[in-house]
Amino acid sequence: MELTPNSFAMSVDAGGILEPWTSKIERRLSDMAGMYADPDAERDAIAAGDAVVYEVYQHDMPNHAGELVVCTTLLYPGKVGDEFFMTKGHYHEIRERAEVYYGLSGEGQLVLAKDDGAAEAIPMRPGTVAYVAPCWAHRTVNTGSEPFVFLAVYHGDAGHDYGTIETEGFPLLVLERDGEVAVVSRQEAQ
Repeated sequence: MELTPNSFAMSVDAGGILEPWTSKIERRLSDMAGMYADPDAERDAIAAGDAVVYEVYQHDMPNHAGELVVCTTLLYPGKVGDEFFMTKGHYHEIRERAEVYYGLSGEGQLVLAKDDGAAEAIPMRPGTVAYVAPCWAHRTVNTGSEPFVFLAVYHGDAGHDYGTIETEGFPLLVLERDGEVAVVSRQEAQ
């Protein structure tokens, strides 16, 4: 039987890094290959320097429903073509698991999608608390000029299903159109 940790405290520093963190994920443009709608712009952006798109600082917990994983994500500003930098996005492996996001700094969109085609986007800023209901895929997008930083909390056994998003994509894209943020359907963007 896996032992659970005792109660403890964490903090988030001025840069959005969770302390203490036990694992870190760094995703570059090359790690996001195939995620952006414009493959030519994606190829050019990777060739131009393969920028870091986002970093996740996580405090790992035992892999069961009674535990909560806490992490912070630093999603950097940038675009591939006219599409803003974003996280890969995922469903939870256990689809019935929810998640909560809390905006710390910067601004962005939380993009949500369901298997049945339903989709929506929630604007996020510092202080925004967003609830991701069970069975919804989710990704975040930085629509500002500074890092978009948020804290997330989810069940320890939720897992991440990135494969579905890699093959099916998201039905909504977040683009810059005429100097404004636009949330459009994938078909509208083409």
